[in-house]
Amino acid sequence: MGLTMPAIMPVPLDEYPVHQTPLSLARVATSDRNFYDRYYFNAFDPAGDAMLITGFGVYPNLGVVDAFATVRHGDAQRSVRFSDALTSRDLTTAVGGYRIEVIEPLHKLRVVCEHDDLGFDLTWTGAQPAVQEQPHLILSGTKPMIEASRFAQSGSWAGTLAVDGIDYTVDPAVWTGSRDRSWGIRPSGEPEPAGRPTGMDGFWWLYAPLRFQDFSIVVIVQEEPDGTRTLNNAVRIWNDGRKEQLGWPRMHWTYEPGTRHPKAVRLDMTTPDGKPLEVKIESRPGIALHVGCGYGADPDWTHGRWMGENWSLSSAYDLTDPAIKGRTPYGVIDHIGYARCGDLEGWGLLEHASMGRHDPTGFADWSSVAP
Repeated sequence: MGLTMPAIMPVPLDEYPVHQTPLSLARVATSDRNFYDRYYFNAFDPAGDAMLITGFGVYPNLGVVDAFATVRHGDAQRSVRFSDALTSRDLTTAVGGYRIEVIEPLHKLRVVCEHDDLGFDLTWTGAQPAVQEQPHLILSGTKPMIEASRFAQSGSWAGTLAVDGIDYTVDPAVWTGSRDRSWGIRPSGEPEPAGRPTGMDGFWWLYAPLRFQDFSIVVIVQEEPDGTRTLNNAVRIWNDGRKEQLGWPRMHWTYEPGTRHPKAVRLDMTTPDGKPLEVKIESRPGIALHVGCGYGADPDWTHGRWMGENWSLSSAYDLTDPAIKGRTPYGVIDHIGYARCGDLEGWGLLEHASMGRHDPTGFADWSSVAP
């Protein structure tokens, strides 16, 4: 019995001269089920009590498109998610009551969420050009768990935000944040069969895009349990577009006793002319990405998972609930970060994960905490 080849019809993207393989853009170049293409944004008022994290993703080999938005205000957190079938690849960046409009590529975007519990109409403006990061790669044995490209940018927000009956005016002179765009391979959808166990002693990660008046600094460090650095990216991007590499950051951490909650970190870096550059970051309250945002082992919903057509979910979280507090440390947490670079003051993201063994910070295993 012979096989019938499926008919691949052209899609709207095929009208544009953007092809990178002989394939129609109806397909991606890899058959890996975990191929994804995602937006991520955060927004906050440094003097306020609210923080927003939101994102949108497309999963061509899973046939899924989805989005999420999460706001922490005080000890409360509200999350809404949308998911649907991906039926065609085009320039549409929308699902359910959520959409992204690219007004000026790499500079200005509009992000809209329409939901009774959590809604916003926000316009993002980049403060500096977007920064292309080094390739991201995490292996499980010989298999890539993550193999992706990403760019990052700091900027400001303008518009309106309403959550649980509370209205916020988002003033671009006050509200700041960062965003990234990533695409490639990343665990998505339902869990895959594990295959031969390879084990995982730990995962350690720092991501800090920080905005100052005349420049931004973006630092990424990923390390193995013995401290071997598998990703190192430290750059300063000026408002006029100049870019400086800042070498190999040396990190000095202060954790809350009895936890792995980062109180502060000092980054010692080096400018291209050999001069030292010190940045100190203090953590402020933030959002655990696996509590309502769909990352990691979020029990309510994860990115790329097939939920059926026109699906949505709204959830409220009490951050003082012991059940929520108990699982918060076991994932990536996006803290608001207050930063100082010499006499200069800045704000941004202090995204950190410390799970399992990490020799440089003295954590011997999954149960270890700071003294």
